[in-house]
Amino acid sequence: MVEVNTCNERTEDVKEDMRTDGSGHTVENVAPELVSHETKEDLETQTQKTRTWIWSVVYLCFYGFMVQLKPGEPFITPYLLSTENNFTSEQVTNEIIPVLSYSYMSVLVPVFLLTDYLRYKPVLVLQSLSHVSIWLLLLLGTSLLEMQFMEFFYGLTMAARVAYSSYIFSLVPATVYQRVASYSRSSVLMGVFTSSVLGQICVSLGGISYRTLSAVSLGLVTFGLLLSFCLPWPKRSLFFNQARLDEERKEAAQSELARMKPEEKDGSMAAQGSNHKSSSWTNSVFIQMLKELKNVVKVPSLRLWSLWWVFNSTGYYLVVFYVHILWNEVYPATEKIHVYNGAVESASTLLGAITSFAAGYVKIRWNLWSELVIGLITAAQAGLLLLMGITDNIWVCYVAYALFRGFYQFLVPIAIFQIASSLTKELCALVFGVNTFLGTVLKTIITIIVVDKRGLALNVHSQVCKILD
Repeated sequence: MVEVNTCNERTEDVKEDMRTDGSGHTVENVAPELVSHETKEDLETQTQKTRTWIWSVVYLCFYGFMVQLKPGEPFITPYLLSTENNFTSEQVTNEIIPVLSYSYMSVLVPVFLLTDYLRYKPVLVLQSLSHVSIWLLLLLGTSLLEMQFMEFFYGLTMAARVAYSSYIFSLVPATVYQRVASYSRSSVLMGVFTSSVLGQICVSLGGISYRTLSAVSLGLVTFGLLLSFCLPWPKRSLFFNQARLDEERKEAAQSELARMKPEEKDGSMAAQGSNHKSSSWTNSVFIQMLKELKNVVKVPSLRLWSLWWVFNSTGYYLVVFYVHILWNEVYPATEKIHVYNGAVESASTLLGAITSFAAGYVKIRWNLWSELVIGLITAAQAGLLLLMGITDNIWVCYVAYALFRGFYQFLVPIAIFQIASSLTKELCALVFGVNTFLGTVLKTIITIIVVDKRGLALNVHSQVCKILD
């Protein structure tokens, strides 16, 4: 019975592979073989694409880790105030650091647009070049103007961070966005943590001078520059190149149809030319997103979290920019081995990573409790700032700063989720860009009025009070 069934199955297979033409002749049917062959090729192509984006993500995360290795960064302010440079506290506070805010605001929008238009990689190379310029100026520069140029390049590197955070989404399919975003963010945080720990070990245990630490940082960022040249070049981006790539695919499809139907070629080409003329920059994805942006402010939850983003990020970065000067005034260490900037930065980064991770597991009805949570955490941050402004104990300052950063990092992923959950990917990126720009404008206005020597030129303790106001 088994042999008979097997024979019958083989006979049916042969019949399936044969067909009869119009003359009654039997010919071989090869379609099933072609279908299976094409399916196999599709699977191999898909596997190859998966391998490609996995290795691209691994390399990008490695780059994100390495580019953050700047062990001298927590000690830039002590280095400027030390006898090696001999700048005064007033010069650093009122003339050098304010350039960072001005630079950041002036280049943020151009960098944001160029990042998408040039498809990320050139902006990341520019960021690495700016890192090299920062440490070259710190090592070779001696004048106030050179230090202001150093802060200008620092602002450029901050503006270019958007290239790294959005670059990874152009390499992977949408189904793994959340997972790879966590990988890239974790690699950056680990780089900052490792860099701060390394810097503190070099200063406290190795007795390395600030200048030597700056030279080590220069070597590491130079290696990061070399890595940036090897980054893969994405084929598309969120706004400009997405439409361009879709247009190329449509043209390719139309060309294929024209070859299949030669008699309709002239009509197809005429229609294609008409469509090409009707499309213009006003129909681009970016312009359409700008038109939809006005509807975002009408949604109460989006308006609430956007306002939190603008105001809280302004205060957060003002604290980060000037806190090292505050520490130097509270505890003017006579020996660099007692300067613990690196240890505090590493601890606050680690705490921020933990609170950011924990925020993903908070399950409450945000539509009801958002205002209360934002109010309580903002009040806690204000209390920590007040404590830093009135205390004479450097350890209290350290702990208050770490907690302040932890609270901010806790709310950041919640704000991202609340904004992104109801928007498209493109509109979400634009909303974050607008929020960041508004926060930068507000930070610049405060800097001009409160910090700059042409304004009130307040000392760092008075600035803390103004931030609270």
